[in-house]
Amino acid sequence: MNNSRIAFIGAGNMANSLIRGLVAKGVPAGNISACDIDSVKLAELQSECGICTGSMEEVANSADVLLLAVKPQVMAQVCATLRSLLPATGTLIISIAAGIPLKSMEQWLGPQQALVRCMPNTPALVLEGATGLFANANTSSAQRDLAEAILSAVGISRWLATENDINAVTALSGSGPAYYFLLMEAMEQAAVKLGLEPEMARALTIQTALGAAKLAASSDVAPDELRRRVTSPNGTTQAALEQFEREDFRGLVERAVTAAQKRSVELAG
Repeated sequence: MNNSRIAFIGAGNMANSLIRGLVAKGVPAGNISACDIDSVKLAELQSECGICTGSMEEVANSADVLLLAVKPQVMAQVCATLRSLLPATGTLIISIAAGIPLKSMEQWLGPQQALVRCMPNTPALVLEGATGLFANANTSSAQRDLAEAILSAVGISRWLATENDINAVTALSGSGPAYYFLLMEAMEQAAVKLGLEPEMARALTIQTALGAAKLAASSDVAPDELRRRVTSPNGTTQAALEQFEREDFRGLVERAVTAAQKRSVELAG
């Protein structure tokens, strides 16, 4: 990865996070370039990270990897411009645009291009992202490794068995941070109703979520076992969990995630 020339088409929040993650992982800043219609974003990245900036034509011409981080509604136009700039083969193209299937990318860029579609999530902004990836048949094993290394600069990456699995990843980890934010919001509100000051309720809620996630990430057992270990018979935790179960908490979560997956399929269509 350190010897590859990586160009970002679009320099929004996700691209910004990836660029900073790559530099932090030791990728030479001189091997990273970016273009964007927002000159202020580019100037900030150039000043703070030392990367190269320029027009789409300038950054695309010498790139081994093109990471497309533009809005889905302008992707077709961007690809039409890029198609005339790219060699017939050799360039790896990674798209982080939601809802754009590989068949559309192949139509816009040419069927011979090596393409990877991925779905990162917003915790990538703090280098704790979760990304699902899927590659087309033109992508070599070396290019797959390169794509995985790039996305792993901001968290974890996992290859998917089918492109349709991206819809499930969207429902799970793409939209998932909002589910946790909603739970945190509800816990904070409940604590305030029980008498805690809002600032204290928020601080304790956030630290509890952070600690639980770290504990789960560092443990060698599954979350269900961690739940059992913290639940004393006839204790406070059991009382709360029994209320969750009576209210069909698991069913509610399943229905919510399924609704997100269904909407992802609709948007892709």
